[in-house]
Amino acid sequence: MADVNGGEVGNGERGTGNGERFFGAILAGGASRRFGAPKALARVGGRRIVERVRDSLAEAGAEVAAIANDAALFADLGVEWRADEVAGVGPLAGIVAAVRWAAERGYAGALCVACDMPFVPAALLRRIAEGARGAIVGPESRGPWGVEPLCAWYPAECLAGAERMIAEGPRALYPLLERFPAVRVPLAEVERFGDPEVLFLNVNTPADHELAERIAADVPA
Repeated sequence: MADVNGGEVGNGERGTGNGERFFGAILAGGASRRFGAPKALARVGGRRIVERVRDSLAEAGAEVAAIANDAALFADLGVEWRADEVAGVGPLAGIVAAVRWAAERGYAGALCVACDMPFVPAALLRRIAEGARGAIVGPESRGPWGVEPLCAWYPAECLAGAERMIAEGPRALYPLLERFPAVRVPLAEVERFGDPEVLFLNVNTPADHELAERIAADVPA
């Protein structure tokens, strides 16, 4: 995954940068086992986390949709939804569903964001979308892999490869970043939008929720 600071890659289809509208998918298909309840519905700063993600995507210019296996949980979210195409696979199946849906709508790919990230700002999502062409675009982080795959652009060109990974393995996201052309938004640029440890905080556990509530006291809604 090479560092980039701009430039164009790929085919110039609908919804890839230059201020164009793009397809944004909230990945909400998980079981929330560690949280003990649907984590996307937990409130941070007075709003449900999934609403915060929806609003950031919409502000960034996305046509927002959700990949959710229990649609009843999100009936009042005001967006269309689809289920994972293959149950029990994890986020890779959600990304496949999102990218296929985006292609059906005439978009060149999908910007996929986890439903449990309360602090991803619209400006960073727009930056990721503006760098999107025929490659995966992910923001660098301070995590062990150095990039955040659950806040990233996935182009239609990676669909066939992702489907093969679901069928044959491995089913983790990081091998997809290694097998398919991918670029990074450099960490120094990501840091202009905020602390990456806050921007990409996943509320996976009650302790994470407590931390998010403390952060929300200092982060604008």
